[in-house]
This record gives sequence, structure tokens and C-alpha cells, in this order.
Amino acid sequence: MKKKGKTIRNAPKAQIGIIGGSGLYQMEGLKEMKEVAISTPFGKPSGKFILGKLEGVLVAFLPRHGVGHTLLPSEINFRANIHGLKQLGVTAILSVSAVGSMKKEIAPGHIVVPNQFYDLTKGRKSTFFGNGIVAHVSLADPICPALAKTIADAGESVGAKVYRGGTYICMEGPQFSTRAESEVHRQWNVSVIGMTNATEAKLSREAEICYVTLALSTDYDCWHVAEAPVTTEMVMKVLLANVALSKRIIAAAVRQINPHRDCRCGSALKNAIMTDPRLVPNKTKQDLNLLIGKYS
Repeated sequence: MKKKGKTIRNAPKAQIGIIGGSGLYQMEGLKEMKEVAISTPFGKPSGKFILGKLEGVLVAFLPRHGVGHTLLPSEINFRANIHGLKQLGVTAILSVSAVGSMKKEIAPGHIVVPNQFYDLTKGRKSTFFGNGIVAHVSLADPICPALAKTIADAGESVGAKVYRGGTYICMEGPQFSTRAESEVHRQWNVSVIGMTNATEAKLSREAEICYVTLALSTDYDCWHVAEAPVTTEMVMKVLLANVALSKRIIAAAVRQINPHRDCRCGSALKNAIMTDPRLVPNKTKQDLNLLIGKYS
């Protein structure tokens, strides 16, 4: 029996987690599928996790905005989503996200695999720590380089126009940018703008999970005066084609992801915990055992 706020014991295991963004609410091609409800110390995830085999690889799929797209970006329980994937044994997350392009050459329909984030969100819970324990993980390079290469190679193998690297600026939303904001962001030389992935990247690093963003360009935000300002209708029109492409990229990528990691993501918490273990409250130790247990 599941208990509220507790980690599920003997949960099914998956190697790769797939987080679907706007438009990507299900993954065709999954075999031996089953739904799994996960309870976490941080509340409820966006929904049930869909487990199955994709190209022979065990994966766990979760639509970040919930079934039917019911959650605003700021309403997503990012901590529960990442903790749930950690419970399932996931060591690599492929995160798909619709974004606005901040560069003329990144046209709607193109794919960006960013290697940096600039976080402009204001009130989100973007750390597992607190409540009597302090940790400072390195986020200098928030994207796993090995995973980024794999997903970019997969994109090119299916014929996508892929941009390797660049900065994803993460805004609070849910409104799109003003023209003034868009022009300022352009001056910062960012590549794309979205509302979710910086938060996921931070929590994935704390959970010692490799993380990569597959950013699907749907529009030019509102800076491109020759183009109409972004609207939901505009986004969804391009997104339908982008989502179909992203599924092909993911299917090509999962076969190439090495389950034996040689990156630093899997040891991100080593030497990052500052608090004397004797001072950490028992409840906090229990809640974070999945993350910090091997360092206790």
C-alpha cells in the first residue's frame, strides 16, 4: 500500500525518463505499457508515469503539464516529477519543450539542444534541499554533454535541422513576452525562450540524473517585426509537426544512450552537502534518503 509522502518500495524500473512538453502528451511506439502512480515526499507528480519499452529500452514517460494540459508552468510540481523518475531508476532524462526562437537563423520547426540556462523564474521550488540540510551542487554546465551529443546526433540522423549549444532563457509565464522583454533578451544573445526547463535541470542535477533539453522552435517570440507576435494558435500549428519529429528523434536516441555513465552527473552531490549529518532532522533525512542515502 502506498503511503502519502513516502517513496514507493519495489517500484518498477526504467533506464530513461522522457518528459513531454506542450503537444507531447503520449509516446507512440511504447510496448508492454503500464501506468504507475508514484508518491513522493514532495507531493504529487504531474500525473501517472507511463512505463514501457521503446526500441527495446525501458523508459518512463510523463507529460509535465498533466493529461489534457491542465497545469501552468508555475503550477508544475517539478520536485515530485524528478523524484518520481529517480524512484523509477531513471539515470537519463530527455526533456522535450516548445520554445520561442531568439535568433533569426533558428526558424520555427528547427531543433535546439541548448547547453546553458538563464533562469528568470521568481517563486518556484527548484531545490530538494532546505528543512535543515544545505547542499550546493555545481551547475556551471547544467546539461549532460554526453547526452546532448547523443540527442543532437539522433536529430540529425532523422533529418532535423539541429543547433548544438546555446542558451535557453527560462521565464515565469504563463504570458508570452512583451516586446521590451523580448528585445532585452535578444541583447543577452540567448538562443531560445521557454518556461520550464531550467527548473528541471537544477533538480535533475541534485538528483544526480543526466539531463538534456530537446527544444522545439515554434515561433519568433515577438521580437521579429516581420512576423506576427506569438499566439497559442501559431504555436500549436508548428508544434504538431515538431512533436512528430521529436518522437522520431527520441526513438533514435534511446538506442544510443549508454547505461554505464562516464560523466559527472552521477556524483553531483559528492562533497556538495555542507551540513553536519548529525544536525539534519530525521524527517529530512527520510525525505531525501533516495538522493543522499549513499553519502550518509
